[in-house]
Amino acid sequence: MKVEQIYTGCLAHAAYYIENNNEAAIFDPLREVQPYLDRAKKDDARIKYVFETHFHADFVSGHLDLKKKAGAEIVFGPLAKPDYEATIAKDGQIFEVGDYKVKVIHTPGHTMESTTYLLIDENGKEHGLITGDTLFIGDVGRPDLAQHVVADLTERKLAGHLYDSLRNKIMPLSDDLIIYPNHGAGSACGKKMSNETTDTLGHQKKVNYALQEMSKEEFIDALLEGLAKPPGYFPQNVLLNIKGYDSFDKVMRRAKKGLTPSTFIAEAEASRALILDTRNAEDFARAFIPNSINIGLDGSFAPWVGEMIPSVDNPILLVTYGGKEEESITRLSRVGYDNVIGYLEGGFDAWLKAKQEFDHVERISASEFEKMYLNETLKVIDVRKRSEYSSEHIRGAINIPLNEINQHLEEIPKDEFFVLHCAGGYRSMIAASILKQRGWESFADLRGGFKDILATKVPRSEYTLPKSLL
Repeated sequence: MKVEQIYTGCLAHAAYYIENNNEAAIFDPLREVQPYLDRAKKDDARIKYVFETHFHADFVSGHLDLKKKAGAEIVFGPLAKPDYEATIAKDGQIFEVGDYKVKVIHTPGHTMESTTYLLIDENGKEHGLITGDTLFIGDVGRPDLAQHVVADLTERKLAGHLYDSLRNKIMPLSDDLIIYPNHGAGSACGKKMSNETTDTLGHQKKVNYALQEMSKEEFIDALLEGLAKPPGYFPQNVLLNIKGYDSFDKVMRRAKKGLTPSTFIAEAEASRALILDTRNAEDFARAFIPNSINIGLDGSFAPWVGEMIPSVDNPILLVTYGGKEEESITRLSRVGYDNVIGYLEGGFDAWLKAKQEFDHVERISASEFEKMYLNETLKVIDVRKRSEYSSEHIRGAINIPLNEINQHLEEIPKDEFFVLHCAGGYRSMIAASILKQRGWESFADLRGGFKDILATKVPRSEYTLPKSLL
């Protein structure tokens, strides 16, 4: 049986495609559906089904556009209540894709409607399990998202359901089944996910902490220990996936509106839009439109947009490299940020040619930082995650994780010079742009971040935080 994994690194997301006898099915598709349509066309196949493992929190699924464009039937597991036409399958129900079969296995825990799909080949052999966010490679799905939509679905209650689902529905299955999860390392939907994106169920039974022998209470405690707060955009994406959304084509048509510098300024003033610059950190630091925020396409763009821009409805004006407008719009739409109202035609070069005002961020190298640090008292702000900081950090550095910076602005001095850093310079430039927007001037960003510090004589410390804070 051939199962094609379609992996998108920025979101650590995996969709799946199967085809047999000119019938195809897609599992957990991303927002832009043309790649799936092209893939089916290559096989001269009709997309018969779009299977959803649950209402996703970290991205907006493309199921509605696939239904519209391919005539595909949308399938959710038991207990799902979408606000649009879809088939709500029963536990154990079987769907046919050519000579393949897809068996529904209801596995509540990550969410109550969470469902895995058992893939059965043309010979009747059980081949693999598409697990969504129920079972990852090295981890299981976090149980603390549904309560943001339904208040009485507490994390402990959902974790208990997940314990039962894993032990009663998944672990009794054959060890040679291939596990096909919805996410890999880097996703905020779990905490210990492997870099591997498939494995056998038998191997996971040996190495996955959540599948080891333990009581339900022990499982719940282990699952919740050290679980970081979910990104703020997650509940908004869940609601979009439940209620529906504008088609991707409509979002793209609305957003692909090139603006001259003067009309860009007028639009920004009239709409009070957030100006989002998607260039890399080095180019942004050199010169940028005042009050713009930098989140570069060359990093984990969509997740950081979701972390740092509070509302998916926020109007956005884009500054991109030439030819990167469509990619920026696409990657924003994947996480529900559909209100792009235009972009700077000609990119930042057009802004400079029009002799418009611009700002900059001072950047220093690791060697420059080393001299400053060793020769004077220097305030350092580390915007990495708490777990990164606790592993190793510059001695004396203050840890304010990027996703918490807006809640800790009072801890950042305006009258004393400081240096910002992260692991490599991507996150610290996001922080720098936010501080610039809010009036901070006396600071520098460390080019190359902590990885370049490792080659210097700057003293470092290790400090293990309590697990509850990691």
